Amino acid sequence: MDKRWRLRLSGVCGGMINGLFGGGGGMVLVPLLRGWCGVEERRAFADCVAVILPLCVLSAGIYAAGSALDPVAAAPYLLGGLFGGLVGGKVFTKVPVVWLRRIFAAFMLYGGVRYLL
Repeated sequence: MDKRWRLRLSGVCGGMINGLFGGGGGMVLVPLLRGWCGVEERRAFADCVAVILPLCVLSAGIYAAGSALDPVAAAPYLLGGLFGGLVGGKVFTKVPVVWLRRIFAAFMLYGGVRYLL
């Protein structure tokens, strides 16, 4: 299969996960871009971050239209997320790829265990 189609299908998977669960599309995209599409690791992480905004805006719009979104309750998370994104973006270029991989894996494991329990 052509790499462009693999990238598109990876995007579809990330978008579906984001739409179904209200986030997490990047958690699927990193392994897909890395393993299935052959994207360099640091770029795969960065590309996933770039994809988060449009996916989340679209999902939030759909949730808001269905009255499932409480903007007042979401505001503190948004403010904290903006600050965390700023700090994370600054630190990203300084962290070795092997540690990015380990941190990412730790979050994946933590999330998986939390959802199972």
